[in-house]
Amino acid sequence: MPSGAEFGIIVLSLKVALVGVVFSLAPAIFFAYVLARADFPGKTMLDALVHLPLVLPPVVVGFALLLLFGRHGVFGAWLADWFGIVFAFRWTGAALAAAIMGFPLMVRAIRLSIAAIDRRLETVARTLGGSRAWVFASITLPLAMPGIVTGALLSFARSLGEFGATITFVSNIPGETETLPLAIYTFVQTPGGDAQALRLSLFAVVLSIAALIASEWLTRRSRKSKGGDDRR
Repeated sequence: MPSGAEFGIIVLSLKVALVGVVFSLAPAIFFAYVLARADFPGKTMLDALVHLPLVLPPVVVGFALLLLFGRHGVFGAWLADWFGIVFAFRWTGAALAAAIMGFPLMVRAIRLSIAAIDRRLETVARTLGGSRAWVFASITLPLAMPGIVTGALLSFARSLGEFGATITFVSNIPGETETLPLAIYTFVQTPGGDAQALRLSLFAVVLSIAALIASEWLTRRSRKSKGGDDRR
């Protein structure tokens, strides 16, 4: 069983990952839909930008967040002065970093799910008088739900393991920004901290495997459901 301090680290990590997923879900659905359905100049560039966090060193992403959302950053100073929202060296900044690093995985899963939808269903709904927004909410979104859930779980698992962008943007502050990867790193560097690092590593592995298993189960269930519909 984890100690009180270790339990606090796990709870903080779960909160950071969950908040990151919740606030990135709507933008992910929007960009997934645009990339799956729309054709426009610059689509390839937009696709590259969305997936950029997958190939960039996480430290680069963290440094960019520091420049943009730091205390004196382009958006950070404005958000702090007008709305009292502070990201730098706060757990909210860790959630922002986690959301950005997991965003490409979420978009990709949702995009594939939307692309697999039979567009004739949407066309029929439109011919029956449904508006574009109504068709999206009542037809497209429910059919894409397996991809949405899968993308959210993959992003959640990625957020639990986020290290480079987080430590660069919000540092490693116990009780505030010290998530599982940062705590493990701290214990590894501390004499006699190997046992704590091992326990936290095991918890991280269990949580990540649980999210991946849930994602795979939902994917297989969705495929079986579609196969059943085809046979009918």
